[in-house]
Formats: sequence, structure tokens, C-alpha cells
Amino acid sequence: MQGIRKEQPVILGISGSERAGGNTDLALEHAGELVRARGAVFRTVHLRDYRISPCSPCGDCNNRTIPCALPDDMPAIVEEMKKADGIIYAVPVHGFGLAHLMQIFIERAGVGYLRFERPLANKVGGIIVTCRRYSDAAVHHQLVDNLLLNRMILAGSGFPAMLRNTSREPGLNDSEGLDALARMTHRMIDMALLLRKAQAATGGPVLPLHDRNERMTQVRSAS
Repeated sequence: MQGIRKEQPVILGISGSERAGGNTDLALEHAGELVRARGAVFRTVHLRDYRISPCSPCGDCNNRTIPCALPDDMPAIVEEMKKADGIIYAVPVHGFGLAHLMQIFIERAGVGYLRFERPLANKVGGIIVTCRRYSDAAVHHQLVDNLLLNRMILAGSGFPAMLRNTSREPGLNDSEGLDALARMTHRMIDMALLLRKAQAATGGPVLPLHDRNERMTQVRSAS
């Protein structure tokens, strides 16, 4: 983060594609170009470059009060997420559902790390889904639920940023999808700037939280 001016929002793009240079990477790179053109900072995490363990059969996720102990690269990714003003999840549709890299990631990130303090709360969230033809809306809905679970602020774009490509060659051929991606990206930056301005004026969080872990609240209520 060294060298970044305080007024520069940082947007983190997280790619859940196994294919380097595929449709998802191209779409995320395009979003990065739009972010940088606005004078903001764009960073990318390709999940395929990290070691992320699937959830283990330990079965204590509902009871533990500390982060997951599985040894992998998840803590480093979570730290990058905490530093960002906004996060874009970019993922392809595989087998009519969420590509497995992103599925494993959101499971491990949420249950293993994020649910304790909800560090993504009030960060701006965006979603890019790439596909050949089918199930893009279902995958988009799943990621919307994940962003809302983490108390993030979802940047609407009119139509969701879902890009289709029926060609064998990777490419950004969906003009309507690209328009939606651009609107989403610009709205994310606008919201990040607004939140920074408000926090600078008040000296505190714009949307303070009264609870950080709904599971612990339920445990306290039950006791």
C-alpha cells in the first residue's frame, strides 16, 4: 500500500477462474483499466495462484471463536481484502454453477475468517460473471447473497455485469455486458469516494455496526 495517496480508492479484483487469459481474466482486466482511468488503484488476486484448502471435516465452524487453523494462503488474501475500499468478484460459470475455485474460497473466507468481525462491512462490492450461455444469473445471485452476508454495499449497474461469449476464443464480445460492467465499476468508485469523504468529515465510520458476528449474538441470546 506504500505510495498510495489517501484520496485514492483501492479496488481489489478477485478472479475465480482456473484459466489464465480467459474470458474472466479479460473482463477483470477491463474493469482494472476503467478503475485506473479514474485515478484509483486496482489490484488483482487470481485464486489459481494461491493454495486454498477446501473446508476440512473438523466440524467446529459453528462453535469456534478464532480464525480457521488450516495452513494455506487464505490469511494473505483476507488481508488484501481488508485493505481495499471495494472488491470485485469475477467468476466463470462451470457446470451450471459457481466455478469451484470461487466456491471453495467464499466458503473458507466466510466461515474461517470473515464472520468473526465482518471486516468487509461497508466496503463496496461488485460482481462479474462470464459464461457461454446458461446459469449466469444463478451464479450472480449466489455472489450477491455472499456480499450482503458480509454487510457490503452492492454497486448496482442496471443490468448485472454478466458477459457471454459463445466463441471458442476468449474475448469481450458482449457489448451490453460491457456497458453493465462499466456502469458498475464507475459506481463502485463513486461510492468509495463518497464513503471516504463522509468518513473524513465525521471522523468515524459512515455506517457503524452494532454487531459483528450474528452467530455469537445468537449464542448469547440462547444462554
